[in-house]
Amino acid sequence: MIVSSSATTATKSASATVKSDTTIYGLRPVMEAIESDTRIDCIYLQNGLGGPLAGTLKGLIRDKGIPFRFVPVEKLNRLAKGNHQGVVALIAPIVYQKAMDLIPRLMEADKKPFLLMLDRVTDVRNFGAIARTAECAGIDAVIIPMHGAAQVTDDAVKTSSGALLRLPVCREENLKTTLHLAHQYDMQVVAATEKGATDYLMVDFAKPTLLIMGAEETGISPELLKLADVRAKLPILGQVQSLNVSVAAAVFMYEALRQRHSA
Repeated sequence: MIVSSSATTATKSASATVKSDTTIYGLRPVMEAIESDTRIDCIYLQNGLGGPLAGTLKGLIRDKGIPFRFVPVEKLNRLAKGNHQGVVALIAPIVYQKAMDLIPRLMEADKKPFLLMLDRVTDVRNFGAIARTAECAGIDAVIIPMHGAAQVTDDAVKTSSGALLRLPVCREENLKTTLHLAHQYDMQVVAATEKGATDYLMVDFAKPTLLIMGAEETGISPELLKLADVRAKLPILGQVQSLNVSVAAAVFMYEALRQRHSA
């Protein structure tokens, strides 16, 4: 497998090249990366990509459950200046953890975990800003969905000021399953929503807690909202009816930190 731009000879033999140590492109190099269990964040496929080799690649992507998107060729051209053959893979800069391993470990350590779940937060800058605050506030982990949300990319790491390299991140296929797991370990699930009936200052964040933050435009998914034990809101006194999600997340996290330090 080709892993850096210095591998000129190897890239030619694979009929593709690699832009950097975080990008792999070309049908065979990407297939080799998948088969060797390289940490792939997302794979971009050109709209209408076909052929036997492309079919094999799509099968591997499905079998491994790797996030992928069909995109115009112009996007692939921006990501890879060489012969990308209609496919570009972005390598994850971190090792993702699994909530099913992390939550029991935190509970066994006699710790009252505080986990932050981000539902459909797609803006990389918001994601990075949230992660930066989470690391500063001592949050135990951030949980993100595998699909339909911002991922840990170089841009997200930079926006987080490197916090995403220090903060455990769980990337889960099914967020509902993660919430059920949290309930099994007696963690309260708090949903941050303007539709909530509970003022955020009235929530007991000293308990083991999983806080859900949703996208600014759509909020928290209804199926996740149903699983919340508490629906908490921030007071809005002005005419603008909502806060930026990274700002709102910071308010909740630092209220939790205040309560836990004063407990």
